[in-house]
Amino acid sequence: MSQRHNNESSTPLDEATVDPDPIKQFRLWFDAAVGFGSRLPESMTLATATAAGKPSARVVLLKTVDAEGFVFYTNYRSPKAQELDENPHAALVFYWVGLDRQVRVQGRVSRVSAQESDEYFKTRPRESQLGALASPQSEVIEGRQVLEERLRALERDYRDREVERPAHWGGFRLKPEQIEFWENRPGRLHDRIAYDLQADGSWTIARLAP
Repeated sequence: MSQRHNNESSTPLDEATVDPDPIKQFRLWFDAAVGFGSRLPESMTLATATAAGKPSARVVLLKTVDAEGFVFYTNYRSPKAQELDENPHAALVFYWVGLDRQVRVQGRVSRVSAQESDEYFKTRPRESQLGALASPQSEVIEGRQVLEERLRALERDYRDREVERPAHWGGFRLKPEQIEFWENRPGRLHDRIAYDLQADGSWTIARLAP
């Protein structure tokens, strides 16, 4: 990890002063990343595993976050979606360069409703809507021309009509069971604050050794 620390004037990460709600604490840090000018502050590493435990990870984009969890969208035929359907346990990692802050999230994942996916799909740029139809995500193709030809065909087909969300494309929501906030400190004595979800829906807060 970087030894830089650009948060000398920020509020220290302390278990006594963090927000008791980890989602609200996440929003504070996310808003700070946006205000800092971080490139793609919504980017997050999504780690999944097959039913047999074989792991994989990739970067996806956070679209919404609320008390119910962290939402992202993908092709339901993709390897990550298949892994999530097989094994709903997953993890997210955010890292904001310059702020030297990291957030780790662990929990269970489920598909969002078709209505929620439809509503989000309508907000996407038209080219992204057509792209969801054109790309057989993660499948082997002969070359880029295959995608470009499919896109041109779709542009003709949908010239005068709305692009509907394909059934194989939609959202997932990770409902957190643990959220850890990490902030760089000198001498690698970093601050780590962990929230753990309890059976009654409350969160415990504890400091972890770096």
